[in-house]
Amino acid sequence: MLQFLKIRNLALMDAVELEFDGGFNVVTGETGAGKSVLLGALAILAGNRVAKTVVRRGTELCEIEAVIALDKPETVNAVLEKLALPPCEDGQLILRRAIHVSKPGRISVNGALATLAQLSEIGESWIDFHGPGEPQKLFHEKYQLEILDLFAGNAPALASFSERYRDWKSKLAEIEEIRSQEKMSSDEIAFAQSQLDAMNRLELSDDAVEALENDFAKIANAQELSSMLGGMDAALGDDGLADTFPQVLRLAGEIARILPAAEPLASRARSLAIEAEDLRAEYAALLGDIDTDPETAAEVSERMNAWLELRRKYGPDAASVRAKRDALALRIERQSDIAGTLERAQAAADAVEKELRELAGQLHRTRVAAAKKLATGTQKTLVELGFKKADLSVKLTETRTLGETGTTDCAFLFSPNAGQELLPLNKIASAGETARVMLALKAMLAEADATPVLVFDEVDANVGGEIAVHVARKLAEVARAHQVFCITHLAQVAALGKHHFCVTKTQSDDATQIAITQLDGDTQAREDELARMLGDRHSAAALAHARELLA
Repeated sequence: MLQFLKIRNLALMDAVELEFDGGFNVVTGETGAGKSVLLGALAILAGNRVAKTVVRRGTELCEIEAVIALDKPETVNAVLEKLALPPCEDGQLILRRAIHVSKPGRISVNGALATLAQLSEIGESWIDFHGPGEPQKLFHEKYQLEILDLFAGNAPALASFSERYRDWKSKLAEIEEIRSQEKMSSDEIAFAQSQLDAMNRLELSDDAVEALENDFAKIANAQELSSMLGGMDAALGDDGLADTFPQVLRLAGEIARILPAAEPLASRARSLAIEAEDLRAEYAALLGDIDTDPETAAEVSERMNAWLELRRKYGPDAASVRAKRDALALRIERQSDIAGTLERAQAAADAVEKELRELAGQLHRTRVAAAKKLATGTQKTLVELGFKKADLSVKLTETRTLGETGTTDCAFLFSPNAGQELLPLNKIASAGETARVMLALKAMLAEADATPVLVFDEVDANVGGEIAVHVARKLAEVARAHQVFCITHLAQVAALGKHHFCVTKTQSDDATQIAITQLDGDTQAREDELARMLGDRHSAAALAHARELLA
């Protein structure tokens, strides 16, 4: 669960630190008071992209920090390990994101620097958002299939299917490439073969090319190098330091005999003499490595010229030339037997397609079984949400066409009242009805969803009266297995919150500020807030209704 949240300089908010508990957390406030600031802070920590305009006016830096306490950190730790980020200590995930006005932002996860992409991937494992526009997603059959697959636990099977599907599409693209290639004439094949032979005459590994370039550099500068290395040998040898050092060592020894404190200096002088001799020997070895043999020099120069020509034609480095060589070899090979190459490629694609259809069949059978359970459970939940005679069905059709998710077409059919025909949601459901259907589905998915934090942004929009009470109870039920945050305008929903946060906005002539206050420990303040939501915080009837709701 989200345990601690610190916000500084976000939109109209100066600074706030909040402690949270599990269960059902409600957030209320006047329209326009800034309830979305809390939602925005969580979205920022979930890895959403935001404009620099979210930084409070007149400041340079916006900071959001959070501590998420995880009962079962294994899932998040697996993501962190994949991203090479530190694991959670004592089950705590610590996130921090700073957004600067004039320079790039900074993100840290458990104390280590991270990227926005990494933060977003981590966010998928600890928080899930359900906004006011989400019920409209139910109108799209692709989203309906996603809901069904989530309920069925099809993620591993879908991952396996997607991998093979990409392989199949790649093989089909290869077949199209083979078909699109024109048959080469004998002259064209001979020319291509000569180009391939030229590339094959050279060793094109990175190490071999680097060695060739080094050998050529030595040969090209052999005379200059020989002169310099000969001079170095003279300077360090018998005509240089080697002639001087015996006298230096003798004097150093005599000084140390008279002044014992100078013995370390004498030791350093002896070490210097040894080091000088080692240097002379190594420079002499370099001089011996320079091959001035004319035949060797000519052979290296010839290979270097050949390499430079290949690099000029086919790319800046050995990898580019190797890629061209392999492509050319493949094209020549295919020319010798285009029909056979095409037949083999088609056979490989057919084998993958056969495997895909088996996987798609398994997925479809799993979906059929899950669809019945999802429809039955959702229908029961819809009764609790005020639909006395509603009917919901998940219609599945198996097609012959292979798609990214298999061969299943999915459609949620709904009838809100007795005697009405089951029709697609977008043809029959009102906004309020769609919101309740979405909530019923989310309640069903809550058992299958391991995400610890769920955020509902005005999911109770377009409902009221007794239905609002049913919605509130269902949200509270979901909160038994998750930490739920619900931004709401309904007193019936706010009253059932285990923890209540109120957002207020104050304005002066030159400034506007937002504050968030927890009302759990202040019964009177909570009654006043519910009365405001009911219409009038000063009305005796509204206050009495608020007390009744809380009771």
